[in-house]
Amino acid sequence: MPGTSHLHSYALSLGSNRPLSGNRPPVQLLSNAMERLADIGRTQLVSPFFTTPPLGPSRRVFTNAALLLETALSPEELLRELQKIERALGRRRFRRWGARSMDIDIILWSGGRWESPSLSIPHPAFRGRDFVLKPLLSVVPKWRDPLSGFTIRQLRARLLKAKTKDAARG
Repeated sequence: MPGTSHLHSYALSLGSNRPLSGNRPPVQLLSNAMERLADIGRTQLVSPFFTTPPLGPSRRVFTNAALLLETALSPEELLRELQKIERALGRRRFRRWGARSMDIDIILWSGGRWESPSLSIPHPAFRGRDFVLKPLLSVVPKWRDPLSGFTIRQLRARLLKAKTKDAARG
């Protein structure tokens, strides 16, 4: 494996809401992505698949999952490999929040914070997205957000509490 000899653990979020064909629906595409991830590291834990409502203008429901990947790749190297997997599974970057066959995001990693022009870890928007937090909860419930200090379990509880308050206000 390229990169340093030190192994890193990465919490990844996967999502799909556009089939590539009749026999490659989003659930199959997520499974295909997970198989391809075996080429760049060792999958330690995998969440169940969840069906979630779309975010933004897309009208198609998503299938989401999370996994914990161990690899010697640096964050930038992993990002490049994930983008190759996305492209191989039909990802085309046309419209922000549009339908997509595959989306793989690095949410957290064992190294804490990472900042570069092309990548921010932790993922800047993950704290407010239940479609990310719910699958992560089944994989890394005790991992801490290096910015807030809250665990995944605490972040999800806070998000659900905020949504409940918003719904009560009407």
